[in-house]
Parts: sequence; structure tokens; C-alpha cells
Amino acid sequence: MKTVISLRDLEEMVRNGQDPRSISQEVILTPSARDFLRDFEGRGKMKAAALPAAPSKPAPALEVSPQPPSKPLTSKSPKAELEAFFSSPYALGLKEQICEMGRRLWQRAYVDGNGGNMAIRVGEDIAICTPTLVSKGSLKPEDMCLVDFDGNQLFGTKRRTSEIMMHLQIMQKQPKAVATCHCHPPYATGFAVAGVVPPTCMIPEYEVFASVAIAPYRTPGTPEMGKLVADLADKHNTILMANHGVVSWSHNNIEEAYWRMEIIEAYCRTLLVTAQLGKAPNTFSPGHLQDLLKIKQSLGYVDPRYGMKECELCDNPEWRPGVTCQVPPAASPTTGFDPEAEAAIKAITEQIMARLK
Repeated sequence: MKTVISLRDLEEMVRNGQDPRSISQEVILTPSARDFLRDFEGRGKMKAAALPAAPSKPAPALEVSPQPPSKPLTSKSPKAELEAFFSSPYALGLKEQICEMGRRLWQRAYVDGNGGNMAIRVGEDIAICTPTLVSKGSLKPEDMCLVDFDGNQLFGTKRRTSEIMMHLQIMQKQPKAVATCHCHPPYATGFAVAGVVPPTCMIPEYEVFASVAIAPYRTPGTPEMGKLVADLADKHNTILMANHGVVSWSHNNIEEAYWRMEIIEAYCRTLLVTAQLGKAPNTFSPGHLQDLLKIKQSLGYVDPRYGMKECELCDNPEWRPGVTCQVPPAASPTTGFDPEAEAAIKAITEQIMARLK
């Protein structure tokens, strides 16, 4: 797994006279660390001058980032080793990443109540996951749980999420999956409820970063639900769960799994806006999609369309944009001159007037 660099790491580097821009491109920056580095590059030493001065005595050698375990861990590793790992700075970094993604999910209203859950694979058959009955907007590192791939909780003071088996089944079915994210973004979930796979060949980012399918509905948290989702994880990294929500996985990190939620939600929202404009949507060509699929494959993302001919791409048979009323409007009442009615009224009036005379 890639090394995680936090804001605290970068600030300490500056205090010790080191240039934070010298860190490897292979590391993962936390969001606050990324913002710090952007400011540092933009303002140069001004940012460094604002920090407290370095201590006069020589600073000890700095370990830039916590390191993963020297040997792979499994559920059969000694309990002391698992406990030490779960309390390590490296594991803390992963827990903080989950908390940050949880805040983003909550802020974007992709989750409600205590909904949603996430997991990160940290060994051959163990994962760190979110707890049950906790809002994703208020997660703390100490809330996290360590589980094995049978769903047994190994460490953590709170109970693990009730939907953990779905995450674990994805990781078992798809060895590349190192992180999973499940939530309920409204627009994408609307497509899941309607049973409609979003159409293709409309927006490049969606084609490159997401590969979408729909899993049939089963009761959340059951092995049946997990199996139906996991069976799609071989060729799809973003799965609509019928009448439920969305789950995504990444072979890089939990932030990328979260990004897929932003991408599919924005895409589904755009499709619905397009459908309201009263004209058929424009699409790019199958040749253009082939170019995007080449980029996608170079990034290591899965997609069932690799190797297809151009004539097999951009087929959206289930997409029916726009809504038309099937009940004809009622005929509106009309007013105007009726000669027969006028003649009858005149005759009656004349008879009444004659009697009065």
C-alpha cells in the first residue's frame, strides 16, 4: 500500500528546514496536506515563515510517513501483532482517511442518519471498516473496527457495520479491490430504484472512471446481497444496488472509491437535467469512446467493453429521456353565439310581454 502523508508531516518537514515538495509522487496526501502543499508552492517561503521557528537543538531524523507492517498480516497473525498494527500510526492514517471520506459523504448528502459504510483491506484477509449506528459526518478514528473476511470483529470498541459482508465479498471476489465505499446518493439511487443503467457516450469522465451495473435487490446485510454485488465486481467498479444505493471499489485507495460516488451522482443528475430540455441528447461517437477506453485500461480500471468493436458501443436501448402525459387534456369549454337559443329566449320574452299587456 502507498504511504500516507498528513498535514502534520509536512509542517514538521518545514520546521526542520526540509522542502515538502521533495516528497515522492508515489505517496498519498491527506486533503489538508494537499492544500498545504498547494499553498506552499504558490507562496514559497512565506508559508514557512508563518510557522513556529525550528528548535535550536538539532532535530532528530524525521520519518516522513508511517510505514505499513514489515510482513503481511492475516487473521491468523498473533493477536499482539494485530493489536499493535491496529494502534499503529500507519493504521491511524487509514482511519483518518475513512473519517475524511465520511465527512464528504455527509456534507454532500450522499448519506442520511447512520447510513453508508466503508472498508479498507489491510492484509490478506483483514480490513478496517466503519462502525454501525454512527453518522458518517461525525466519525472518529477511534470508532473504526478491524474485521476478518468472515466478518468477525477482531478489534474496535464499537460494533462493525452490519453490511460489512458485502465489502468483504467484493474484496474476496475482486483481488484488486483495496477499498470500498457504500452510500445513497439521491440521483444515482433514483436510477437504481428505476432499474435503469445510466446511458453511455455522453460525458468522458464518467466513461473513464466508472463502470456501472445494477445488482438485484436483496435485504441489506445478507450474504445474498453481498454475493449479487460481488459477482459484478470483476468487470464493474461502481454498482447500483436496486432499491438501495450505490457501492464502489478502488484498487488504489478509499478516496478514489469515494470519487466514484461524486462522478456517478453528478452524471445521473446531468442526465435528468438533459432529459428535461425537450430534445434528444447528443452523444459522442463509438470511436471517441474507444479512445476513452484505451485511457481507462492504461489506468488499470476494469470495464466489460474492452475489446468490443465500435459498432457494439454507445448502445442505450433502455434510456428513454423525457416524460410525456398519456392522458389527453380535457376539452376546454368554449363560448359563442347560439342562434337557436337566442330565438327561444326571444319568443319566450315576447309571450311574457304580451300577457303583461
